[in-house]
Amino acid sequence: MLDLTLYDPFEKMQFTDTNCFLCGTSITTEHRAPVFGEWLQRKYNLENKELLLLDKSVTTFNQLSIPCCDRCHTHYLLPLEAEVEHAAAKGLEGIKTLDRQKLFQWIGKMYYGTLVTELIKEMSPLVMPEYAVSEDPKMLGKFRSFFQVLQSLRVPMKFSDFLPCSFFILEVNPETDELPFEYQDELTTMCFSVKLGSVAIICTLLDNGIIEKAMSRLTHVTQGHQLHPIQLAEFKARVFYAAYIFNVVPEYFIRPQKAEDNHLVLDTLIDDVTNEIFNPWEMVAYAHMLEEMLKPWSIREAQILKDPKNPLSFLLTEENTFKQVEKV
Repeated sequence: MLDLTLYDPFEKMQFTDTNCFLCGTSITTEHRAPVFGEWLQRKYNLENKELLLLDKSVTTFNQLSIPCCDRCHTHYLLPLEAEVEHAAAKGLEGIKTLDRQKLFQWIGKMYYGTLVTELIKEMSPLVMPEYAVSEDPKMLGKFRSFFQVLQSLRVPMKFSDFLPCSFFILEVNPETDELPFEYQDELTTMCFSVKLGSVAIICTLLDNGIIEKAMSRLTHVTQGHQLHPIQLAEFKARVFYAAYIFNVVPEYFIRPQKAEDNHLVLDTLIDDVTNEIFNPWEMVAYAHMLEEMLKPWSIREAQILKDPKNPLSFLLTEENTFKQVEKV
């Protein structure tokens, strides 16, 4: 019988350099896998580019790796990276046609790899950050739910009528864009964005597609348009802020198994009775987020909120149609 047992490192906070992050197998400290695929590092010359971690320590894309046994690395991670590399080589259409569950796993692995690095550091009493993730029960609960569905990487798994995340796949106008690669994540809201050439992928990792539905009108307006980088920044601000006010955590349940089953089936439940799905949208808080995203253009909050009822937008006209932007 196929082993469909899930691994739960959160039960005993088993975050060490000697346990595989994906299956928990005991390993030596030499057994590691890159958080960002080697093909990605090569293609965009990321190896020696710096990354700032939560505890304010600095690492590089090449140094950022996670404990991983040979089996998980060879059977699950490498084939996934190869599939994404092949899709990315075809540009926008390649990414759009990639299986969404595979795309979720790829982004989820990078997000979780960064998280695991933080948790392993926190297990050392000499490297305790100011705000320890491991001391926040609510956040640990979210991460535990997320890891449950991320194990679809290793354990065959079907989601009954949902995907655990939202996706926004956008195209940036190459004539206005100078950066071949961009990456941004937000640990607590579980937002992740990555730009591969002219293709940008924004993902909210634990919302069961709710944010994607909530922002369907904006997606429809921008569909078919190549965005100016400042428009992509605004789109990211809207998604990241929506994740910030997202107020529920999905629960996942494994259906009872039969002896002949070769995969798990997961159902989901969101408590929208005792909790509002979204907290109120506050324009000042959104302006803070947008200001952060617009830093490369030195646009300040006062400019964004010059008309508080109609904040500055590079995406939409006053009639809520797509705004053409060629130069900023």
